[in-house]
Amino acid sequence: MSIGGFINSKIKVKNSTYNSQTDLNNKTMNFDLKKSIEILQRTPIVIESLLSGLSDDWLKNNEGENTWSPYEILGHLIHGEKTDWITRSKIIISNSSNKTFEPFDRFAQENEDSERPINKLIEEFKNLRDYNLKELENLQINSSILIEKGIHPELGDVSLKELLASWVVHDLGHISQISRVMAKQYKAEVGPWIAFLGILK
Repeated sequence: MSIGGFINSKIKVKNSTYNSQTDLNNKTMNFDLKKSIEILQRTPIVIESLLSGLSDDWLKNNEGENTWSPYEILGHLIHGEKTDWITRSKIIISNSSNKTFEPFDRFAQENEDSERPINKLIEEFKNLRDYNLKELENLQINSSILIEKGIHPELGDVSLKELLASWVVHDLGHISQISRVMAKQYKAEVGPWIAFLGILK
């Protein structure tokens, strides 16, 4: 298991041994809208802290062919704010007889202006997320609404709870991806320490 980017299966603390693979009975969280918003509110702050003011070497490099740079990942997040999470939430809770989502273009950011300054992208993402969280609050979602369903063009029936949980995980996944892409820029520079740097595997 990777612990803070290092490979370690056991952690010794004061003569006791904790097996990190057992992970507190493997307990996971149940969906909670308030706790989900805790993450969704913080994502723009994390992105800004990671990317604001960096040189293009950090922002525009990727992991190789058919992979994204941190700049492109942020563009992808912006497109999601415009066309995905809240748009689909409104479809699910609408009275429409047709609750099929429009397909989401995962590569739409590749058609955008790649010369926009990173701080402009960050500001756009922050504003869109702030607006969408206000829209989410205005939907007045309760437990009965969370089980309402829409139709994903590839996955079929999906509930509002599953959509909103995926929004949170999507954020966390791309934050992790940004960190990994940036770390791999020094993959050839760390020498023998690569054995201990799980993020470079």
